[in-house]
Amino acid sequence: MNKEENRLPFFKWLAIAVFDFFKAIILYIADFIWTIIKAFLNIFVGIYKGAIYIGKTIYKGIKSYLNIFKIGNWKTRLSFLVMGSGSFLNGQIVKGILYLITEIGFILMMIFFGWGYLSQIGTLGTIQSQPAGWDEELQQYVDALVGDNSMLILLFGVMVIMLIIAFFIFYNKNVRLAYENQKIIEQGKRPSSFKQDASELLDRKFHITILSFPTVTAFAFTILPLIFMILIAFTNFDRNHQPPGQLFDWVGLDNFINMFNGTNPYYSNLPSTLFKILQWSLVWAIFATFLNYIFGMILALMINKKGIHLKKMWRTIFVITIAVPQFISLLVVARILDDAGPVVSFIKDAGWVANNFSFFRYKEIARVTVIVVNLWVGVPYTMLITSGILMNIPADLYESATIDGAGQITKFFKITLPYMLFVTGPYLVTAFIGNINNFNVIYFLTGGGPASLNLFQAGETDLLVTWLFKLTVDQADYKIASTLGIFIFMVSSFVSLVMFSKTGAVQKEDQFQ
Repeated sequence: MNKEENRLPFFKWLAIAVFDFFKAIILYIADFIWTIIKAFLNIFVGIYKGAIYIGKTIYKGIKSYLNIFKIGNWKTRLSFLVMGSGSFLNGQIVKGILYLITEIGFILMMIFFGWGYLSQIGTLGTIQSQPAGWDEELQQYVDALVGDNSMLILLFGVMVIMLIIAFFIFYNKNVRLAYENQKIIEQGKRPSSFKQDASELLDRKFHITILSFPTVTAFAFTILPLIFMILIAFTNFDRNHQPPGQLFDWVGLDNFINMFNGTNPYYSNLPSTLFKILQWSLVWAIFATFLNYIFGMILALMINKKGIHLKKMWRTIFVITIAVPQFISLLVVARILDDAGPVVSFIKDAGWVANNFSFFRYKEIARVTVIVVNLWVGVPYTMLITSGILMNIPADLYESATIDGAGQITKFFKITLPYMLFVTGPYLVTAFIGNINNFNVIYFLTGGGPASLNLFQAGETDLLVTWLFKLTVDQADYKIASTLGIFIFMVSSFVSLVMFSKTGAVQKEDQFQ
């Protein structure tokens, strides 16, 4: 306590402190809710501004193309039809040949590969595969018929669209380069040679050279599969529509309607399941994040306290849980806490619990169990992070507080905790989102159980991510799984952006107060 606090009776000071604490919480919650409302409004404003920007960009692009064609010479105009002609005819032989090869390759790709898939992307296939055998209707033996594959049509259709977009980027650069060469020649200068361009790619434009391959691979192995999985949410792809044996088709927003409304009788309890699992996922994320943070900080304070001997030994003991792979630790704990495990057997034999006691068969006990076990595997991470920060808090802050008469509690709440929150704010956001999608702890401990008849293909401890896993692997309900994946992404991204914008590291990034 400081000098002013010492003049007040303890209980009066405690009442004021509690009142200020709850007042701060209420104000923070109100501010957080208002931030969420503003974020929703900003989404719609952003969509509107984005649509306006895209419209203006398209209009300016078309206007620019028409202007280039109008004022360009015959070499520039020829580049609209034959890529590379504006470069080839102006002395840039290698660059012109590369543009021409790009155009020829694109045309051949569309003729022999792209158009076949692109023309079917609207239907995702019309010819059903049939095995060889006796046809009762025709009364004769028929050969096997290899039909369309909806999955390949969708995947390669998306890939072709991305290649078309890439081609038009090169096409745009080809036209504008032809016009730039025209203006350079009109000024009495010569366009740059291939050697000069190559030298620039190794010097002034080296960032383009070094980032080209990672960009291409990111589009091929990240963006393309991501778009493919998002589009699955708008189809009826499930165990009853599995290519190549069966076709699947577009169903529009039916999966989203079933997810949030449950109009389909089979998915009647899907909306309630989504709400319950989302609620538990957020509760789990809050406890798993802040309990780990608080206990990790307390542990770090205890170990770093002056007078504690063998600090390195204590840190090493707690870090052992990090050294062992997490899934092994969780599987071992699951066996220890199993109904036939040593812990349950011991406490039953001691008469401390009823014979039907179980850590994993009852919802409330199972949820508390996974939170407690997560503390065991998560606290050491927080301890290491906070230990490093505690060692770097300026000692003069504590010395000044001591001179002013501040006690240990005041120092913690006025210096240590604000400093920790300022530095670790982004880490808390990352940990919170990571715990929403914490697959390991739930899957390896409870498998999502205990089972419930009131939930759609889910258990009482399932998070959104483990539920998604069950829908994909166990039920092969890919359309609902993809819809759920989009929902998880929206929740995670929205919460992370809102929370990150409220951290001191963002609001006061150039100072600590």
